[in-house]
Amino acid sequence: MAEMIATRDAYGEALAELGETNKDVVVLDADLSGSTKTAIFAKKFPERFFNMGIAEQNMMGTAAGLAASGKVPFASTFAIFATGRAWEQVRQSIAYPKLNVKIVATHAGITVGEDGASHQSVEDIAVMRVIPNMTVIVPADGVETKKVINEIVRYKGPVYVRLSRGKSPVVLDDSYSFEIGKGVVLKDGTDVSLIACGVMVYKALQAADILGKEGVSARVINISSIKPIDADLIIRAARETGCVVTAEEHSIIGGLGGAVAETLAENCPVPVKRVGIEDKFGTSGDADLLMELYGLTADNIAKAAREVIKRKHDST
Repeated sequence: MAEMIATRDAYGEALAELGETNKDVVVLDADLSGSTKTAIFAKKFPERFFNMGIAEQNMMGTAAGLAASGKVPFASTFAIFATGRAWEQVRQSIAYPKLNVKIVATHAGITVGEDGASHQSVEDIAVMRVIPNMTVIVPADGVETKKVINEIVRYKGPVYVRLSRGKSPVVLDDSYSFEIGKGVVLKDGTDVSLIACGVMVYKALQAADILGKEGVSARVINISSIKPIDADLIIRAARETGCVVTAEEHSIIGGLGGAVAETLAENCPVPVKRVGIEDKFGTSGDADLLMELYGLTADNIAKAAREVIKRKHDST
């Protein structure tokens, strides 16, 4: 059984550790520090923590000001508020002047669970990656989350990091090295490439095991850097396996699937199937049951793989 860690917990721990070594790091939250886990930093460094209240737009503007004065602000709230309510401030005050603000949003996707559609952000990757100057990252697990936080603090410019509410399986180990703009092959294969991000990386690995029992060799790729995306790795995988399945806990419109499809349409057209949320809002329910309801499962990834493999063979 894989170790289970919530990416938001890993974020809180990484942020507190970072505060020890980088005195320019400041943290802002919108009255959700217990949920986003920035409360860990607040307890250790109260003079560098700012609870902005339920005023996300103001929080982004304040973060921009702190960045302009030389600080490295981490602004946190739920994904639906960071990318929805405060989108204009993110665009105008942070991305347009290319200020060094790190927006780390938790409670993304349908695994928010019982909070329901109003709090389940299934559009955030799309609306953030379309903003010029914005870097967009979706860590696969708790290990990668810590690596990401320690990497983006060194990067100069705006970053959006998407994290989850619940615990999810750990798929990487401490030897893993994260690099902005780079993906990583977790399992090699020759028949189909399964390209995933976030909580769906583990499910892609499970799908590869299912397919392996059927004699199908599936390559599994973790693309945590959605923007910039590792086009070279994606194109190479498409050329070598001849077909691709993407998997994400996000709308199939504009997220990882859209980014991969755009890359391949211009460089290496092959059969592609996007596994994700089919242009729908979320709904209230148990997180695991919602993943089943919306088809975000290893079985559904394996089914999509069989479909694109058939299309590949039919076209030859």
